[in-house]
Amino acid sequence: MSVKIYHNPRCSKSRQTLQLIREQGIEPEIIEYLKTPPTEAELSDILDKLDMQPRDLMRKKEKEYKQTGMDDESLNRDALIKGMVNTPKLIERPIVLVNDKATVGRPPENVLAIL
Repeated sequence: MSVKIYHNPRCSKSRQTLQLIREQGIEPEIIEYLKTPPTEAELSDILDKLDMQPRDLMRKKEKEYKQTGMDDESLNRDALIKGMVNTPKLIERPIVLVNDKATVGRPPENVLAIL
């Protein structure tokens, strides 16, 4: 089983999700996405696995959401993905990938459904 977590160690939900995965006896690949953001292709694939649109995975309350123009309703999927990759702080966290499945660890227990 391949398990990855797009993780922010400063986020309590992300830390709780990582701990929950480890409690299942799994050591996931940890990607600190603020330091190493996903590529546009990777993020597009993640969105497909989550069955979400880019805005569904955006942290709209971050000041960068408006500062970067991501609040512009006319932006298409590609533009939103590019904005998220360029400003990874806008990506909701944590995201957990298990083989061909994905979930957002909010609440952390969401990951149990795909482990």
